[in-house]
Parts: sequence; structure tokens; C-alpha cells
Amino acid sequence: MPEYVTHADDPRLADFTGLRDVELRKSLESERGLFVAEGEKVIRRAVGAGYPVRAVLTTERWLASLADVLGDAPVYVVSEEVMQGVAGFQVHRGALASMERLPVPPVAKVLEGGSRIVVLEDLVDHGNIGAIFRCAAALGVDGIILSPRCADPLYRRSVKVSMGAIFAIPYARMDNWYDGLEEIRAAGFQTLALTPDQSVTPLDTVEMSDRVALLLGSEGDGLSSRWLREADKQVCIPMSPTAMQAGVDSLNVVAAAAIACHGLMRGASLHEEGRHRL
Repeated sequence: MPEYVTHADDPRLADFTGLRDVELRKSLESERGLFVAEGEKVIRRAVGAGYPVRAVLTTERWLASLADVLGDAPVYVVSEEVMQGVAGFQVHRGALASMERLPVPPVAKVLEGGSRIVVLEDLVDHGNIGAIFRCAAALGVDGIILSPRCADPLYRRSVKVSMGAIFAIPYARMDNWYDGLEEIRAAGFQTLALTPDQSVTPLDTVEMSDRVALLLGSEGDGLSSRWLREADKQVCIPMSPTAMQAGVDSLNVVAAAAIACHGLMRGASLHEEGRHRL
């Protein structure tokens, strides 16, 4: 049975407090082993991916639409005003669910199941992480590997921006950045480092092997010099010759990821076609 709550500071709502306070949420979610899914569609995708529901915070008008996915989890029903007071913002999608985190698999587990993966180095913006997961899942990438300093894919903004694509693609986090690429190469992956440098090989001209890892760098500096040196090949997305005249020297990381993931999967298709002709 739903429980009706009338005050934002009710201790039963502790999983949902301070959702806009990044440092508070990092600490709280790590301590309690939870994350927050926002909106009916995302909650359904999280449940479908096997994440147990801890509790749900919703308003009266959204209660019936979630009834079939909540199981025995406590459901707290509040007014719109209380919802905003708890979350710190207006929840347009009407519901929040705190979910139990599942163990993140080791890097080797994600590598063994894929032929096309994306490796992210030091992306710290949660929205960018979510958007890249959505691109990768939409285009058929098999998995994502995160460097140790990358933002948390299960942080609320990441999950929201991805529209639940976080739950659709396997991911793992490196234990060691310095030697992180070594494990990927040892698993038989060709490593392609994406850079805005227009003097390197265009991605769409690269002859790709059976297994390819696309490396993407941080929002500001791009890939580190170490990862650029260690990659099998540096690649770029060709830009318009007039781009520099317009003051544009690169794409933002999400746009670059979308184009590069498309190129990665197109390369996989061409490679497979070539094998069938032999």
C-alpha cells in the first residue's frame, strides 16, 4: 500500500534528498549502494535490467502507471510541492525511484563479449557520459570501458540524459589508468585514438580488425599524450576546410562520439563483408 507523506524532511524520503547537490549525492549513494532513476520510462528500464527497487517517490497522478513494476518496494506519495522540496527541482516525469546498485563487472568480462567497444578517458560531466552511452547503445557498440576518473554512469543526470541506455550496454571501470590500455590490447583489440588533429588518418579510411576499441578523451583536453602514443593509430573526423576560419577547431565530445561510433560500426560491417568475399 502507498504511504502518503506530507513533509519534505520526513526521514522515509532520505534516499531522495539533495538531488542537485553533486557531492552530497556521491557520498550518500556510495554509502548506501543506490542510485536514482527519474521518470516512468527510465524506472521501467532499470527494473527490466534487474536493478531492485528500494523505494519510490511519486505524486498521486503517476501512481497507477507504475503499479505493475514496483513489487513490494515502499511507495511514498507526495504533493507536487513536497516533491519539489525533496528533490530541489520540479520533477516533470512524475516519479523517482531509488534503486540498488549491482556489482560492476571487471574489464575482462566486458572485453570478452565484444568486438566493438568505446573507451572513455577522464570524462567528468555526467550529462556527457549519459549522452555517449545513448549513442553507443543506439549504434550497436558492444560495451564501454571507463578510466578511473570518469563520472558515474549511474548518477541521476547520466541516467536521465541516456534515457535508460545506461542499462542497455555493458560497462566496466579500469582499476589502473596508467596500464589500462594494456589489458585491452592483450584481449586482441586494435586501439584507435580519436583526436581533432586533422593531419592524422580519417576514421572512415581505417582498415579495421576483428576487434576494435575507440578511445575518446576528456571534454577539455581530449586524450592524454600517453594514450595517444600507446594507441595503434590516431584517427580524426574530417572537418570542413573552412571550420578554422569560423573559429571551430573541434567537435564537442558527444557529437564526436556519435559520429565516431557510427564510423566504428560501419567499419565493422565493411570488415565482415570483406571476410565473406574471401
